[in-house]
Amino acid sequence: MRLTTRFSLFGVLLVCLLAGRVSAQEVLEFTLEESVQYALENNADAKNALLETYASKASVGEQVAQGLPQINGSFDFTKNVSIPVMFLPNEGPFADPDNPSDVLPVQFGVNYQSGISVTVNQMIFDGSYFVGLKAARTYRQLSEFDKEKTENDVIENVKKAFFTVLVNRERQQLAEANLARIDTLLQETTVLYEEGFAEKIEVSRVKVQYNNIQTELDKINAATEISKQLLKVQMGLPMEYEIQMTESLRDLNQPRQIQELLGNPGYRRVEMDQLQTNWELVKLDLKNNTVQYLPSLNANFTYQRNGAGQEFNTVWDSENWFTGAFVGLTLNVPIFDGLAKAKRIQQNRIQLQQIENQMDMLDDNIEVERFQARTNLQNNLKTLDVQRENMELATEVYEISRIKYSEGVGSNLEVVEADSDLVEAEINYYSALYDALISKVDLEKALGILR
Repeated sequence: MRLTTRFSLFGVLLVCLLAGRVSAQEVLEFTLEESVQYALENNADAKNALLETYASKASVGEQVAQGLPQINGSFDFTKNVSIPVMFLPNEGPFADPDNPSDVLPVQFGVNYQSGISVTVNQMIFDGSYFVGLKAARTYRQLSEFDKEKTENDVIENVKKAFFTVLVNRERQQLAEANLARIDTLLQETTVLYEEGFAEKIEVSRVKVQYNNIQTELDKINAATEISKQLLKVQMGLPMEYEIQMTESLRDLNQPRQIQELLGNPGYRRVEMDQLQTNWELVKLDLKNNTVQYLPSLNANFTYQRNGAGQEFNTVWDSENWFTGAFVGLTLNVPIFDGLAKAKRIQQNRIQLQQIENQMDMLDDNIEVERFQARTNLQNNLKTLDVQRENMELATEVYEISRIKYSEGVGSNLEVVEADSDLVEAEINYYSALYDALISKVDLEKALGILR
């Protein structure tokens, strides 16, 4: 990513409007560590990851509850609008000689019925319950790893955004110095022109350079404000606050720290923990499908009171209510399910092999990522040293050109070209500085030491 990114006119206007409101905003000061800590507490992704750990904790309790007694109560009231009719043979001791039919219609029921019951079910043995309980706890562990991975991503984004703000702030200061320098040259050249010691073209040439630097400064000002807004988004900081950095790039990138980072062998990566936990979950799913071949045993108890009456008010008479109670065991024995469990077990075993392959690949990718990040940082540091030297040489060339011009032995064109080369060298230096800072964060991520 180049620091000379072009911004749309809309973006520049938006930043200008935001900058106009800065005076009315409350200014908050942050170090890099404070920015990271604030983001871990306020970034939306970090907060959702934390909430997910709470949800996984609740899922463990839900699984435990399945092994506790399940108690349910019910109440019913029925008005039989039309009582069902049953038929008996019109013969024998129940024969009705006045009924010519060979069957007798008999109503079994009353106008009103009601009942209250309480049912208790208790699981005695179910292999899936114990496997599910362990799976819920493993899922909770996975949510903790997911939270850690999310927090690492948040830290990475905040660090990169923080460094972007610092780089833009230094570019801003340097561009302002460049503008002041070329403004001085413009004033001196204008005076020489007015006194007849310089040509009009020399003034125009410096004016063009002045306009170019002013335009560059406007872009840098816009980039600085935009980078601050992006940092606030990554931190979860409300937009109505103005943010101020209290650390410099030099404070955060000591040579000794860089050398220690390059020599760091690295630590565990949470991505591997995530895969390992997923492997354990699939293993538990395999065990769950296997134990479903075993019988399950449940105990149940029901206590009920039933009442009836021909009139609504007689339903509630105590003499019309009677008690019933039942105790029982239910044994479920799986016999044949069309080989569904066998196919699920086959899928689980394939999934285990896939995750094992992913872990092998991830292990290799982590090593490559560490090597690549370390190499990129070393190369970017070398590039930064070269660009720093180029900037120093360009500064020296400009000073010499300026002295020669002031003493009348150099040309105005030579000064303008030297200034243009200096500005270009400064842009290249800060671009290399940004690349080095980003590669530093990438190496911290690859080594597993973002925290």
